[in-house]
Amino acid sequence: MILILLGAPGAGKGTQAEKLVEEYGLQHLSTGDLLRSAVSDNTELGRLAKRYMDQGQLVPDDVILGIIRGYLKEHAGEGVLFDGFPRTVVQAEGLDGILNGVEARTISLVVDDQRVIERLSARRSCRACGRVYNPALGINPASPDRCACGGEIYQRDDDKAETIAKRLSVYHAQTEPVVEYYRSRNLLVEVDGAGSPDEVFNRIRKVLT
Repeated sequence: MILILLGAPGAGKGTQAEKLVEEYGLQHLSTGDLLRSAVSDNTELGRLAKRYMDQGQLVPDDVILGIIRGYLKEHAGEGVLFDGFPRTVVQAEGLDGILNGVEARTISLVVDDQRVIERLSARRSCRACGRVYNPALGINPASPDRCACGGEIYQRDDDKAETIAKRLSVYHAQTEPVVEYYRSRNLLVEVDGAGSPDEVFNRIRKVLT
């Protein structure tokens, strides 16, 4: 199974990706992890990617796609979950070329912007151990100021409402066209991302049967 999981920041992709990997035995492909691995392994593409990363620039699509091509060749015959990739239509078209006729099933988690803002702005993190607390999702309900480890609980800057709204704006502008790309090819299934993680996963499981 080749599966692509799309959705806005805060739609629950990370949580559902973990469940999908466990349920279906998929390789979890994160482009960020792949880039860091290629850099660490000092591959030719890794060295090229590092030049862009060191300059604070986005790694070009052809470099990312080259790293993905190498990964899929190394893991030929295995099921793969693409988490939050592709992010642009150019990347989607490039991935089609790499897959060479193998159709990827594409699931888009649909959550309205206001709910995303409510979810993410309720999230808190521990300065000491990094543990995440989010009463809006029932994740580790916590006391107002202290983690279970004793560390201070705080709100990260990127979990503030105004920052989340900017992230959503970027998503709508850059990544929603990818949703339309797969919709136009009848490869897209939209899944309601509202509700508990288990409720959402049960909906995904149904569309995959």
